[in-house]
Amino acid sequence: MTDLDLGGLSLEEAEREIYAHIVSRNPEHDFEPTIDRVRDACDLLGSPQQAYKVVHLTGTNGKTSTARMTESLVREHGLRTGLFTSPHLTTVRERIQIDGEPIEREDFVRLWLDVAPIIHMVDARSVEAGGPRMSFFEVLTVLALAAFADAPVDVAVVEVGMGGVWDATNVVDGEVSVITPIGLDHQQWLGDSLVDIAAEKSGIIKDGAATVIAEQSDSVVPVLESAIAERGARAYWEGEALEVRERQPGVGGQLVTLRTPAATYADIFVPLYGAHQAHNALLALAAVELLLAAGGEPAALSGEAVEAGFAQVSSPGRLEAVRTSPLILVDAAHNPHGIDAMVDALDESFAFETLVGVVGVLADKDAEGILAALEPALAHVVVTASPSPRAIPVEELERIAIAVFGEDRVTSTDSVPDAIDAAVQRAERDNDLGAGVLVVGSITLVAETRILTGADRRKGQGQAR
Repeated sequence: MTDLDLGGLSLEEAEREIYAHIVSRNPEHDFEPTIDRVRDACDLLGSPQQAYKVVHLTGTNGKTSTARMTESLVREHGLRTGLFTSPHLTTVRERIQIDGEPIEREDFVRLWLDVAPIIHMVDARSVEAGGPRMSFFEVLTVLALAAFADAPVDVAVVEVGMGGVWDATNVVDGEVSVITPIGLDHQQWLGDSLVDIAAEKSGIIKDGAATVIAEQSDSVVPVLESAIAERGARAYWEGEALEVRERQPGVGGQLVTLRTPAATYADIFVPLYGAHQAHNALLALAAVELLLAAGGEPAALSGEAVEAGFAQVSSPGRLEAVRTSPLILVDAAHNPHGIDAMVDALDESFAFETLVGVVGVLADKDAEGILAALEPALAHVVVTASPSPRAIPVEELERIAIAVFGEDRVTSTDSVPDAIDAAVQRAERDNDLGAGVLVVGSITLVAETRILTGADRRKGQGQAR
């Protein structure tokens, strides 16, 4: 039983009210180039971000999966972990995890009651100086950092929300930084070129810290090299210090052989699909070696711990099967780079004769690029819109889809349930044995589909508790 004074509200009601208050603030995509408010809040809380070691991750695609793998490997070595990722699928508590599980509802409410006075104090100072209140993402960042100190955790794995230099999470000093592949996304906030975006993301590299870097495009490499040299960081580049040596697709995932700075790990099972997930696993493994080395030369990890750490990894919303007969897959890829990796994984791991897409895209995304990347993989596409106010209107998305697919291969509907039903009916009509449905294009669309199919309530999928 809780001893919290909730003013007559149940814990569930209190959580809803807290979330409604936080979400009423500037949204996480409303990017503002300052971390002063987060730093002020952390200072008033006694600098919780300094109470544990941090692995800090940025990049364009692969951050969340890499963060989940990193956390699992660290936890398998007997350390208590915190994990901060975004966005969430079902409950905001998924973003703040302790030992691999979303923070409990009672702990979330208690955390808010403890931290809210500080949040309101920083709000008041900012408004008095002519600035805004703390944003949605800034508040969640402060809550996560405080929760990890309160737990307490030994290691926090922290994923940036957007960018790096000015991201709210950049108040942490990561012992290890991880930079996943950098591509074009969020251009209106991060810059129009890969060079600009890479410069922003390089901001998480700290003085003297170890940095694990995925394979990057030619224009990105000099930007990261410059940041590393300027800060005296130790860089471990994919293709030089680490590589995916072999990979073999299998049932439920893939077998991989990974070379890191310290060792080669052979025939490790990773329960996720696609070459991109093998490369994410490589980054995670190298990051944990460096973290546990505590500034020294990385040493090989226990093979048993590595196998167990990867075996328990899940990545909800990443080529996740949420229904069978026909098979319905959901994937949160939301830019052309991510779609390309997802389509390659589909071709490699699934034998669909007919695949029908359900696609919804948010307004700040490259809808035409997303649809063009999907076109070779889909027999037909049903366009729709999630409840997000940022969703591209169905009529507009339909026009783009027709230009890419042709009128005969496009259906539209305003309702996500109706879109899924239409896709299932078309898939079964065209091929009732080798048919499937792919729901893709935005995290909000994937989240609604998971709720509709009950995937959010299944054990091990980060379900609400």
